[in-house]
Amino acid sequence: MGDRTEFERLFLPHLPAAYNLARWLTRHPADAEDMVQEAYLRAFRAFDRFSGDDGKAWILTIVRNACLTSLKRDSRWRNVVRLDTVDPLELHALVGQANPLGDPEKHLFAKRDGERVRAAIARLPEDLREIIVLREFEELSYAQIARVVDVPVGTVMSRLSRARAHLRELLTEKAEHGQTHKL
Repeated sequence: MGDRTEFERLFLPHLPAAYNLARWLTRHPADAEDMVQEAYLRAFRAFDRFSGDDGKAWILTIVRNACLTSLKRDSRWRNVVRLDTVDPLELHALVGQANPLGDPEKHLFAKRDGERVRAAIARLPEDLREIIVLREFEELSYAQIARVVDVPVGTVMSRLSRARAHLRELLTEKAEHGQTHKL
């Protein structure tokens, strides 16, 4: 019972980050839920090997590996192009926070901009997408990302730079072609 309690104390706070990473890798909410469940089960079974240094990086590594293993095994995932968006107000309500955007007009503009950014991120190659999600959404350090993705810190830095440049191109391309959302 003590192991379970300690596991929950250390890793349940990282459940939203685990789901977020899985959703970006699988591109489908239900598949992401399955991967997170599988990853947490794997993590619990391997809990005795956890060294206690960085719980978030450890669990996200397991989530990433579960997703990548499943993606390799099941080619149907490669053809999924859906990107389900989460309304910022709903997300903040889920975690018990007030509306950070204040007035509805700001919320509407932020939602539109968020949709553009999420769509651009979804178009990134997988190796760049996972780096940008881990850094910008999950706020992991370069060293933590390097552990999760199992690459040197320099590779993290170069992929992050390429991901940001690619995002700028995608967002500029949409704006230049008039593909922004009209209100």
